[in-house]
Amino acid sequence: MEYISLSGQWACEIPGHRAEMHLPGTLDESGIGYRDDPEQQWKADEVRRIGFYRDGDPIVTRLTRKYTFEGEARISRTVDWKMPNGKRLFVDVGRARALRLLVNGREAPESVPASLSTPRVFEVTGLANGHDEFVFLSDNSYPGWPREAIVYSSAASDETQTNWNGLLGTLRLRAEEPVFISGLRVYPRERGLDVCAELDAAVPWRGELRLSSASMAENASREVNVPAGKSGLWFRNLPVKPDARLWDEDEGNLYTMTASGTGLESVTVCFGLRYFKARDGHLILNGRRIFLRGETNCAVFPETGYIPMDTETWKDVLLRYRAYGVNCVRFHSHCPPEAAFDAADELGMLMQPELSHWDPEHAFGTDEARRYYRTELMQILRHLANHPSFVMLTLGNELRADSDGHRVMTELLESARAEDPTRMYANGSNVHYGAAGTDPASDFYTAMHFLDHEMRATCDGPAGWLNTDDPDARHDYNETVAAIREKSRMPVFSFEVGQYEVLPDFGEIADYRGVTSPENLRHIQKRVHSHGLDALWPKMIEATGESSLLCYRAEVEAALRTDGYSGISLLGLQDFPGQGTALVGMMNAHLQPKPFGFARPERFAAFFRPVLPLALLPRYTYTSGESMTVPVKLANYGKTDLTGRMEWFLRGTAFERRGLLPEMTVTQGSLTEAGTVTVSLDGFPEPDKLTLTLRFAGNENSWPVWVYPDEDPVCPDNVYECRMLDEQAERILKQGGRVYLSPDSTKETIPCSIQAQFSPDFWSVCTFPHQAGGMGQLIDTGHPIFRNFPTESWNNWQWRPMAVQRAMILPERAEAIIAEMDSYAFLRPMAKLFECRCGQGRLLVSSLG
Repeated sequence: MEYISLSGQWACEIPGHRAEMHLPGTLDESGIGYRDDPEQQWKADEVRRIGFYRDGDPIVTRLTRKYTFEGEARISRTVDWKMPNGKRLFVDVGRARALRLLVNGREAPESVPASLSTPRVFEVTGLANGHDEFVFLSDNSYPGWPREAIVYSSAASDETQTNWNGLLGTLRLRAEEPVFISGLRVYPRERGLDVCAELDAAVPWRGELRLSSASMAENASREVNVPAGKSGLWFRNLPVKPDARLWDEDEGNLYTMTASGTGLESVTVCFGLRYFKARDGHLILNGRRIFLRGETNCAVFPETGYIPMDTETWKDVLLRYRAYGVNCVRFHSHCPPEAAFDAADELGMLMQPELSHWDPEHAFGTDEARRYYRTELMQILRHLANHPSFVMLTLGNELRADSDGHRVMTELLESARAEDPTRMYANGSNVHYGAAGTDPASDFYTAMHFLDHEMRATCDGPAGWLNTDDPDARHDYNETVAAIREKSRMPVFSFEVGQYEVLPDFGEIADYRGVTSPENLRHIQKRVHSHGLDALWPKMIEATGESSLLCYRAEVEAALRTDGYSGISLLGLQDFPGQGTALVGMMNAHLQPKPFGFARPERFAAFFRPVLPLALLPRYTYTSGESMTVPVKLANYGKTDLTGRMEWFLRGTAFERRGLLPEMTVTQGSLTEAGTVTVSLDGFPEPDKLTLTLRFAGNENSWPVWVYPDEDPVCPDNVYECRMLDEQAERILKQGGRVYLSPDSTKETIPCSIQAQFSPDFWSVCTFPHQAGGMGQLIDTGHPIFRNFPTESWNNWQWRPMAVQRAMILPERAEAIIAEMDSYAFLRPMAKLFECRCGQGRLLVSSLG
């Protein structure tokens, strides 16, 4: 096998423009294209209606491409090279859009079917002569393909990856013998291997085909006789060595397999032995139950505008995820290149790609969609067959389909299992947004709902128990799982959990040096400055980030408390710079942790881990003299059984209790009751914040608990308390007195207000404009009112009943004891507790209820 690189300078021509470009690369990187149109942004009319975008503004709902172009680009070059005698010739392209190749004016046939998600191969035997004009016709308008579903997906959306045009990754001429081994696929079974060697023969071939691997009990060979054309030659049930190492979570145990034959050049591939399946409604890896700690990758790479094509970059990406506790990456409506799976194989990271398919209205509704996605599915399965990290696949994101579309889904799932039974498949992620329930043809179910049952703590609205129910550490999804079990025994895990917006850190702007420009962040920065918030903004970022972290933890622990769950898939740890600018991450768009304490990876990984003690607190606040009774469980999704005694500690300013629960053995893959912690809370003349800590076999977890004196609050004699500014209140203020105004927290009583919520804004108000936009409380911890009242500067659990009360919109910005932070789209001056001069007196105003 011989290679000749085609990397270098090429001529590129688009309508009205001709320039040099570098391949591999994109038109954007070479500065070829046109101005990005502000009207081509996410829900432009709605964003204009809510006032975040006005005519003349730059693009405010996503990053701006410095150059953009959709259509056919003609990329050409004359290549002089030494023709090898008697060889077959191919052109390999790592990644492309819809692509044709002309060699000396004649179209080259594709050697493998075309797909956005897999390499492109053209055979140019007989077309090239050593002095050749190569012309690539690259078209990112996708003629003959389901354009709308593709450009809506993460594979080609300007919201993240960009709908780039060009050629990426490998770009080369390849010379092969007339008969060569064109592929080698290894499929691990629980007691052996199935191996398919593919031969591409220009002429009939007869000979011995041999397989060798250190994983096999013995090498294998067979005599074969194949006609001209492509043939798949199978070796079934090849025994593996009893002591062969299994590929596993965090363990990149890999082997090689070599195929050789009479007169053939040998081919070697890497693979791993692992067994991934469902058992009793759970996900099983190598015989043990696992719990997915998932992150969703939406192809956000703002410097290049496309996904990385090299293994080292993907190792870095996956290690950043792992630092936060991630063991599985879902690729939202796209499939990364093979380099990503090479990295995941080595690191022991689980991977869930999807087809380049996001059609929330009529999935698989056209013949072109059915043809294209069938091809893409089969090409992904064949191209990535040897990667043990590739464990699951779905047919797309948030698909909706009619009965014909669902029939196609079922056919595709059946075809996938027939092609490769070593992985698990589903008809989509969050199909019909959960309203259609489980699909009997799928191997697992992942959604935000099951019919009318919740599968995560929040949605837009705000909806979900995190904002509607009293706070505790007991919520779970057992009722949801029970409802699903009436229909199906398939594994279940939640979909796109979190989506808690964090206010943007403008220091990130300096990091944008590539093909996209953060005009959306600059737009927000200018608004922040015009509202006089520059000095306060870092505190607001920190407060929204801490609130987001608190809510993510609540989501994760609720999932771990659900015995029937197989995991939780987040959205997300990384900011999403599009769809209205959805800054929901602990990391920014460049995958850098935000420069605040809440974003430190170890803080997230403290609860996003395989083994976690769980205290089922009935509430977070108590009064002095009460007894605190807390059931305790241990979630053990590590690799072994654990034996020990649960230690517990409850510590405060001048309070400490500790104890040991009975010794127990916690089976791997179980949620086990560990006993009950009971503590009498006596002797608290002042409020205090305590910390309850559980520790088992080196695994620790802690929760805050607040204790208050057992007495009814009273207003001081020298302060007049009222629900409205009545005549007495006005008289007292005129006389220089003090008034506490605490109206009922309702829209009728406080018409100039919004309904606040405990969690930050969901995703972005530009995507969900019916949201009020509240981002949580910013509390002035230095104010004397909190001298004997423990609190952070954000709303922790003790603030939950007050955090969901209405926030007053002030006529102008003023310092507040408790301010309500607003979404970047509005930046209204809001408060829940503030004091001011009124006449000769002092007025304290509260909307906390």
